[in-house]
Amino acid sequence: MNKSQLITLVAEKTAMKKKDVELVVDTMINTIYETLRARDKVTISGFGTFETKHRQERNGVNPKTGEKIVVTEAILPIFKAGKTFKEIVK
Repeated sequence: MNKSQLITLVAEKTAMKKKDVELVVDTMINTIYETLRARDKVTISGFGTFETKHRQERNGVNPKTGEKIVVTEAILPIFKAGKTFKEIVK
């Protein structure tokens, strides 16, 4: 399911206008982006937690060439599914 399909389905289930649902979805996504950019986390009870993780610079090996490389440090977004989410997906 893509974003457009999600918006359509939520609009049908809630009898809301697609434009209104799209605004809510976009605002939610942008709020998560902004919160993670500030290095804070977003927890949605029963669903999961969006947060960032700092990955240190490290030495690695290019699997295609065997050449030694340096993997630069990075801030990565991660999602940890909540208990309820995990149980529903089983």
